[in-house]
Amino acid sequence: MREAHPMTPAGRRIVAAAEELFYNRGITTVGVDLIAEHSGVTKRTLYNQFGSKDHLVATYLAERDRRWRSLVRAAVDACDGPAEAVTAPFDALRTWSGTNTRGCAFINALAELPDPSHPAYRIAANQKLWLRNLFEELATAAGCSGPAALAAQLLVLHEGALATQPLPVDTLSESTDLARSLVRASAPPRR
Repeated sequence: MREAHPMTPAGRRIVAAAEELFYNRGITTVGVDLIAEHSGVTKRTLYNQFGSKDHLVATYLAERDRRWRSLVRAAVDACDGPAEAVTAPFDALRTWSGTNTRGCAFINALAELPDPSHPAYRIAANQKLWLRNLFEELATAAGCSGPAALAAQLLVLHEGALATQPLPVDTLSESTDLARSLVRASAPPRR
């Protein structure tokens, strides 16, 4: 990815337009002409700001990841105890899903951009690894047995809820309930 620098107002408009278009229409189907048109800038300005469509895609995902992690951290911080915190990402997902109804932008990016050397691929993959590591960190802090295995199970439930989000079924409630029961089963007994 290009060297980070403060984004100009035009750069912020470009990223906002790209986010809406990439998320709703797909990364590979949206061209820079359409992004420039939707953001009210020229293609030259877009390229001056981001260098390439690949770097714009990476910036879009990095911004989305930053917002997601902030929401998850706030959900974790709002918990009453360490055991409750383990499933806080599911609560964050319920909040996030109120405005993001087409599934996971990171899963979609991984499907559309299968080349591991693509800068956006790395961001999307790292987002998933971050969440798995967070589940393990939270499970460890809560004293759960087998925190690594529990983290993998929670990630599968979380991602499954995301992947089925566009369907007319509420898998998030079922996934959250199952996640909480897994955490209860692996948590140390209460005294």
